[in-house]
Amino acid sequence: MFKKILIANRGEIALRIQRACREMGIKSVVVYSEADREAKYVKLADEAVCIGPAASALSYLNMPAIISTAEVTDAEAIHPGYGFLSENANFAERVERSGFVFIGPTPEAIRTMGDKVAAKQAMIKAGVPCVPGSEDALPDDPKESIRQARAIGYPVIIKAAGGGGGRGMRVVHTEAALIHAVQTTRAEAGAAFGNPSVYMEKFLENPRHIEIQVLADEHKNAVWLGERDCSMQRRHQKIIEEAPAPGIARRLIEKVGERCTAACKRIGYRGAGTFEFLFEGGEFYFIEMNTRVQVEHPVTELVTGIDIVQMQIRIAAGEKLPFTQRNIQVRGHAIECRINAEDPYKFTPSPGRITMWHAPGGPGVRVDSHAYTNYFVPPHYDSMIGKIIVHGDNRNQALARMRIALSETVVEGILTNIPLHRELMVDAKFIEGGTSIHYLEGWMGQRKH
Repeated sequence: MFKKILIANRGEIALRIQRACREMGIKSVVVYSEADREAKYVKLADEAVCIGPAASALSYLNMPAIISTAEVTDAEAIHPGYGFLSENANFAERVERSGFVFIGPTPEAIRTMGDKVAAKQAMIKAGVPCVPGSEDALPDDPKESIRQARAIGYPVIIKAAGGGGGRGMRVVHTEAALIHAVQTTRAEAGAAFGNPSVYMEKFLENPRHIEIQVLADEHKNAVWLGERDCSMQRRHQKIIEEAPAPGIARRLIEKVGERCTAACKRIGYRGAGTFEFLFEGGEFYFIEMNTRVQVEHPVTELVTGIDIVQMQIRIAAGEKLPFTQRNIQVRGHAIECRINAEDPYKFTPSPGRITMWHAPGGPGVRVDSHAYTNYFVPPHYDSMIGKIIVHGDNRNQALARMRIALSETVVEGILTNIPLHRELMVDAKFIEGGTSIHYLEGWMGQRKH
């Protein structure tokens, strides 16, 4: 097992990884930007090294600074968390070439899954159900794009092969709008991701977003840890996640879960990963795989009792999975609310000093946050300042616990989205379960201000 790990991230995930290391008796080195000097995990670290100014490009995305910090502190492995360099195959490669262990998949797996076209081809070969669409990147010939769109049936969605985070997508309802949409998305994709390739898929009108968490070791063992429902989202950004997904037959989930572990074995995957699906009309359609730990991993941890971050570290150290699929049991229900420093209804960021921070407690309540009273939320990064996660024997108990937790939470000095979460927890449709990915935006449109 490693004696020292460098954490190449910030915010709540840096603290989460640090806690996993401390529990395992591993020393942690955190890197931080000048804007994060006051962060909780910086104060708690065995070693903390400032690697640059506030701008991500000069700090958290600065590969040479991160690798040289690992060298001078004698770290043996680097955990990238999520976001920043976590799905950067070049970074994974540089880490390993420099003699460190990258806590994540191989650079080849990251590369395959990071290219949506290559990922889809790999999944089709592995028997994972995919959204009907083009198997390759769209050719330059407009006639071929028209032919494919007719075969799939309108509406279609044009997507950037190297895209993510809800960027580089365009829905097309008519043939007249198709060629312009393909050309525009290509230009955007080239500018945003350095890869102008685009592909086409059937646009599903009202799907849910369901994902399957997997763990795989380098000894050809793979398990899936149940599913999560992440349909409550706005502009492709999730705000509430839960496990298990309400109202989906177990046999359907089991079938897709088994396909995911089979795909892991087929592509030689190692580490934690998430297969993301759209679910509509009783069918699962693969959209992408995330080759890292997810923001919403705690809901799976609470229902399975498995520490996903510690498993990432154990797998990276070459250990075998300590359980088989038969040992995985999902107990009860868990819900997570992402707490963002933003206007709850306009979603504009609200950085600044937190003058009062009071976290909730009680049975089945977990708070993952690096915030505290007098902490300054910097304006340079993502607005998420924490997550409230609850676990109950069933979904109704989990909902009740979340309502109580949200009512106890106090954050003053900045705006947060807690009022939005409080409203959604008493929304009849959310309580019923099974809302689609478009539900929140529709709800926001109808909400009386």
